[in-house]
Amino acid sequence: MRRALENSRRGNEKPQERNIHAIVALEEEALHSRSLGDRISDAITHFSGSISFIILHVLWFVAWIVVNVGLIPEAAPFDPFPFNFLTLVVSLEAIFLSTFVLMSQNRVSHQADKRAHLDLQVNLLAEQEATMMLQMLQRICHHLGLEAETSDDEVQRLIRKTDVHTLVNR
Repeated sequence: MRRALENSRRGNEKPQERNIHAIVALEEEALHSRSLGDRISDAITHFSGSISFIILHVLWFVAWIVVNVGLIPEAAPFDPFPFNFLTLVVSLEAIFLSTFVLMSQNRVSHQADKRAHLDLQVNLLAEQEATMMLQMLQRICHHLGLEAETSDDEVQRLIRKTDVHTLVNR
């Protein structure tokens, strides 16, 4: 990482390396700018989507059922069949887990919207640059007296600036 920073400072870094480092920096910034609530929500969502979470729940349910059907004489059943308290606990857990998952999804969706907006801006800029290059090439061809291999209608259509509102309404 240190060498990449030194290369970028010296201008030795290739364009694709600069892009990769820029994307990594943006991702790190997004991760570090999360609120405490977002970090907690992401951690809970990450854990609840793991195999460890499933194993923990299988063990918990088996232990709960074994104790409450009286298979362990030393342990007094506290939630006899049909396990109403277990149902309540699992329902509450589902409510909280779904809320944490939704919080994480909202944050990720907001981040994706920001990326899509940036992507649109870059695409529009690239389109404007391409249009400008086509216009310059057409002027060079006219100046040198060269005939274009495409029809004038096609060239004229391509060198016009793209109206974003027209594209959106198609």
